[in-house]
Parts: sequence; structure tokens; C-alpha cells
Amino acid sequence: MRPSADMYALPESIDRRHVITARYLASGDMHDYLEFAGRLAVEGSTGSWIPLPLETPELLRLHGAKVIGVFEVPDYEHQRSGKKANIIVDVAYPDVNLGTQIPMLLNTVIGVVSNFGDLKLVELELPERFVAEFPGPRQGIQGMRRFLGVPIRPLCCNVMKPCVGMDPRQTAQLFYEVALGGIDIVKDDEKLANVSYSTVAARVAACMAAERRAYEETGEHTYYAVNITDDPLRAMDNAKAALEVGGNMLMLSHLTAGFGVLRSLAEAPEIRVPIMVHPDFAGGFSRSERLGMSSHLSLGKLARISGADISDLPTSHGTVPITQEKCTKICMTLRSPLYGIRSAWPMLGGGLHPGMIKAVVDDLGFDVIVGGGGAVHAHPLGPKAGAKAFRQAIDAAVHHRSLRDAGREHPELGAATAIWGITRENALEG
Repeated sequence: MRPSADMYALPESIDRRHVITARYLASGDMHDYLEFAGRLAVEGSTGSWIPLPLETPELLRLHGAKVIGVFEVPDYEHQRSGKKANIIVDVAYPDVNLGTQIPMLLNTVIGVVSNFGDLKLVELELPERFVAEFPGPRQGIQGMRRFLGVPIRPLCCNVMKPCVGMDPRQTAQLFYEVALGGIDIVKDDEKLANVSYSTVAARVAACMAAERRAYEETGEHTYYAVNITDDPLRAMDNAKAALEVGGNMLMLSHLTAGFGVLRSLAEAPEIRVPIMVHPDFAGGFSRSERLGMSSHLSLGKLARISGADISDLPTSHGTVPITQEKCTKICMTLRSPLYGIRSAWPMLGGGLHPGMIKAVVDDLGFDVIVGGGGAVHAHPLGPKAGAKAFRQAIDAAVHHRSLRDAGREHPELGAATAIWGITRENALEG
């Protein structure tokens, strides 16, 4: 059934204050791509495959989605060769249909229609009144800078390795060593849960005791991002258990736990610490170029408005495949102005070592967190030296120094670059 003509509208005829506009990429065998676009609007709002008795003109006016843009790529004016088409579709969905929540937003814009074949959600334009109902980052970039006393430079984060199997005492000892080396944030690996041999409460208590010891020696605070990922009620219980013993940061795998869990944590009045989100399952949402939802939405805009202070994501310099353009776009989505929502940190990880830091900072600026795991704990001079090497690389990047020259001055950085090399050394290091 072809959607009715009133399912289509010019973008100028839509009051953007009251609609959520979704942009899609679609491709495949399409006899009529206008019909395909109309089906998206119908399925995402009032419609069915057959006319309904109560689907009145007034109901459609208030609740029906509208196609406000359809563009074939290339833009054929004459006969297309074959039936295959590649199109961009913009659909405006009345926000009154779904309230202010992410689960129903996704049900609407990429729910049933995700079964329509090669279809990918690549952008969401959210009205201000919708975004205003969400918490956004509690501290964001500036709040965390104030806590750490770091006004300018990139931050550095260390992932505990090995990923699982250590007891709280072992974890705290590693925390202490890397904190002495200058790490700003220590995080659990995403695979470490609230487990019998290392509960959240025991792990946080041990690590925060180590944080206090390190602070007395260095004068620098260190965050501990403890993984609280679990079912919704248990995740909240884990968060409260962490805070009761002095925890100062939480970590959640928001794509497996749910955007609703992230929002609940960010809105809870007793939770006043930053929240880091981890990109587990991001590939399931975004990896295909033709299916799912773009990562600047799942790791960027939607995570940010739901309350993430930090979003962990891959970098094109590391071991998890991602293009530099996509990495940059996620960072822009986390940091660019978005009504009154605070900016969130992008945290770049996945196989980083000190020799990559200057390239990352040159690409993305100072408002980034660089994350290292194996390159810290496998440093030939030990974890403390591995942490120092990251800080030394960051300081070199901030002061526009060659990593090679800085490595001659600092044995920790020199040892790291001797093993793992320097990214873009010929182009950037001179």
C-alpha cells in the first residue's frame, strides 16, 4: 500500500520545536523510493498496512510522522540504470508520541523499521524541550578539570590489567603504583563485574585507600571508575555500595545495561560523581555501514544527554577499527554546544601507547582523555614507569615537543617509544 500524499511535507512547514527528525541511509531494490520513505513514517507513527477506522485526519495531523526529505544519491533526473537505489530520508516524528525517554525514541525511529532491509539511522535532531528533560553530564569536562586541578592538558586513564582474576588487594596495589606515576583516572576493565572474589564495595574501598596514600605523596587526586554494570536494580545497588565506601566515579556499559539505567544513575540525587560509559556492543549497533545506528549517536549524543561525563571510544590509531573521521565526529558530538547540556569527555582507547599520544592530541585537541592498559602494565620498567611515560607524552604534546626529544630526557618515555615506536614520527616529529 502506498502511503497517502499527506505523509509528505516540505521541511519549512514543520515546527522543529515539536518533532524529532531522523535521518536515514537506505539502499536496495526499490521500485519507488518515495513509497519506501513513506513506509518509514507510517511504521514509526500511526500507521498500519491497511487504512484504519480511527485513523482520522485530526489524529494524523497531531500524531502522524512526515517525510520532509528524500534524496537519491546520485540525484538521477532521467532513468536510473536498474532497480537499485541509494537514498537519504529525513522523517519528522511528533515528540508527543513518545515522551522524553531513549527507549521509546529508539523504538520509534529505528524499531520495527530496522527490519526493512539496508537501513541505517545516521542522525537525530532533537528539539530543545526534549533534551531539557534529560540530566546530561553531572560534572562534564570543566567539573572534572576543577576536581583534578588540571585546567588545560588532556587527561590520562589506565585500564586495570589483567582484566579479571585479581583480588581487591592486588587491584589496589596497581592503582597505587599508576597513581604515583601521574594517572588521572583508573578504570576497571569492562569484563570485571561485581564478583565473588572482588566485589564492588571491597574493590572501591581498597582502591580509595590507595588513592589517599598516593595523594599524600603527589598532591594529585585520582578517579577510580568502578564497573557497576548489571541489571537495572543491581546496577543502582552497586553504585550505592561504591559511594558508601568513598567511590568517586562509576562506569557503566550503557548499550548492554540500557540508556534508561544510565539516565537513572545520572538523575539519582545521591549519585554526585562522574559516570563513564563503555562502548560494549557498539559494533552491534554501528559496525555495518548499511544497518543499525551511527556511533556518534550511540556513543555521543544519546550517551551525553543521558548523563555520561565520559564516553570511552576507539581511536583510529589503536587496535579497534574505526575511521579517523568517525572518531572525530563522535568527539565533536560529545563536546559541541547542545542547548544547555554540559560537554562530555571523549576517552580514546584500544591499544594506545605513549608513542601515539602526540598524534591523538594533534587530531583532537586537549579536551580528550587518552587511555592505556597494556602499555602501562607491560612497560619494561613497571606500571609506575608506564604511567609516567603517558604523562610525559602528554606534556610533550601540550608543549609541542618532539616525543623523540622528550624520550631522551625521560627514561620512562624513551623506553616506551623504543619498544612501540612513535606514530607519524616522520611527519610530525621532524
